Amino acid sequence: MSRLKVTQIRSEIGGKQNQRDTLRSLGLKRIGDTVVKEDRPEIRGMVNTVAHLIVVEEVD
Repeated sequence: MSRLKVTQIRSEIGGKQNQRDTLRSLGLKRIGDTVVKEDRPEIRGMVNTVAHLIVVEEVD
């Protein structure tokens, strides 16, 4: 199964509460933080919620 490398590039300040919560659930706390997650539908949904705040790359 492939993996997703998720990097936060924009601040959560001024965003909606559900977007802030989604970033925390992904494990992102500040600009420049990077996490690697399994490519699952739940993670894809979270990525779509905060797509304007992050950059996503596929990793093998």
